[in-house]
Amino acid sequence: MESLAGKFLISTPQMPDPRFREQVIYLCAHNEAGAMGLAVNNLNAHLTLQDVLVGAGLAAPAGTPAPVYIGGPVELEAGFILFRSEAAIHYAMEVQPGIFVSRDSRLLEDIAKGEGPEDFLFLLGYAGWGAGQLENELLDNGWLVVPADMDVIFHTPVEEKWKKAAGAFGIDITLLGDFIGNA
Repeated sequence: MESLAGKFLISTPQMPDPRFREQVIYLCAHNEAGAMGLAVNNLNAHLTLQDVLVGAGLAAPAGTPAPVYIGGPVELEAGFILFRSEAAIHYAMEVQPGIFVSRDSRLLEDIAKGEGPEDFLFLLGYAGWGAGQLENELLDNGWLVVPADMDVIFHTPVEEKWKKAAGAFGIDITLLGDFIGNA
């Protein structure tokens, strides 16, 4: 199977794992060893980025507090920054042209100083799959795979991301019901 990195996994109504109900996962890595992605529509209701910055001893920028997302159920204490940049960032992994993911605290420091990327999400935790696990979930119709849409990631209200991610490709995700299958 070719790599699905840079694509969305959109959970279908057949998703058996309730932790992924109505989730949009941006896949950051996918190879024969497994896959890693970040849920881009799962807000942490108890934490803002300002809380994280202050907890890290950094000054919080003025303005509306940026949200913190729950990137997935694995390593919930691990922070990730998913962001858009026109320039290559040596302490970040480029997922697709202009889209990066990083765990480097220097980027968090830049954000605190107001010098970070304009488009970014801060996430705690990630979604991970071992070798062959994601492929099996795809065969069981738990996920719909579509090209990632940066507008959905960075500029769509969180409560609209699940439907909009599928709708961008003419799919009404709520109508899939029991009609998904393999040809």
